[in-house]
Amino acid sequence: MLIIGGGIGGLTAAIALRARGFAVCVIEKHPQWQVYGVGIIQQANVIRAMHELGLLDDYLHAGFSFNEVEVAGPDGRLLARVPSPRLVEGRPSIVGISRRALHDILVQRVTQAGATIRLGLTATTLEDDGSGVTVTFSDGTTDRYAIVVGADGLYSQTRTILFPDAPPPAFAGQGVWRYNLPRPADVTCLRSYSGPVTAGLVPISDPLMYMFLTTAAPGNPRYAADEIAAAMRGKLAGGPPFIAALAEQIVDNAGVVYRPLESIFVEGPWHKGNIVLLGDAVHACTPHLGQGAGMAIEDAIVLADELAAASTAQVAFGGYQRRRYPRCQFIVDASLAICNSQLGSGPHVDHGEMTARMFEVVAQPL
Repeated sequence: MLIIGGGIGGLTAAIALRARGFAVCVIEKHPQWQVYGVGIIQQANVIRAMHELGLLDDYLHAGFSFNEVEVAGPDGRLLARVPSPRLVEGRPSIVGISRRALHDILVQRVTQAGATIRLGLTATTLEDDGSGVTVTFSDGTTDRYAIVVGADGLYSQTRTILFPDAPPPAFAGQGVWRYNLPRPADVTCLRSYSGPVTAGLVPISDPLMYMFLTTAAPGNPRYAADEIAAAMRGKLAGGPPFIAALAEQIVDNAGVVYRPLESIFVEGPWHKGNIVLLGDAVHACTPHLGQGAGMAIEDAIVLADELAAASTAQVAFGGYQRRRYPRCQFIVDASLAICNSQLGSGPHVDHGEMTARMFEVVAQPL
């Protein structure tokens, strides 16, 4: 089996498929791993998934665990502490973790599981004859696989090959900024700030936290690499006092990660023949509910389950899509609704109420 894409979804799929006895090769287009160094927040459904994959102890050791979310107003005043439901008994409900730490855990387990990883390689053609897929690679070689999994992200080449008429990712009108900072002792869980400047602080280790900042981005601007720290500092002007005070620490241009927010949801089939898509390749969401990576991880587990149980790949793919479609559509739509509410381009959405609804949805069995 070939997995195209060595991100969170592709590596998790390799782990889940190897655990069920499938031979797996993962290809990644970059000749060296490229993982930006800021953090990621992962919630109770990801804790449950990591437990199922046998990765939970390593995962928790590498991150910062907590069980509640603090909500502050535009003036920085604490408004509420909201507990997050636990889905694994005796374990935390939320983890903040460095993306590089998470990536290292996944790569180590993929390697230990006996999967092959090939860097600096893409699939240039996929020829499906019904009984398998002949793949031509960017180095001119070919190989044959029973199944190909496209886990190659928002701008998936695999999706383009399968469904050339599918709409491309759509810009959502906002951008997100992230930066690692020293963690004050009193930042022990996700602390979110509402108001004209929507921001949050997430601990990812004892010494570190990361700040995220969501801003309107009319015209989808780009920022010069040597000016991006100053641009982020400027976005904090007028924010809650504690957040604004952190601006002076944002000095390293290379440490700023800025991404325009884009989303996509493929409403038709997620597979064709012996080729199937997962994660951002088929349902990329904005980060307003913190579930993008979680949905890809859940995809990987469900796809592996269905392939292990089904008589044919097509039966497995159908079962996989039926199980994943409603949850992923809810996450994409709800995240975008929050985005539009913040921009004033859609109906008002109470972020807290939508988050509570999200917790209910992702707590359901896979």
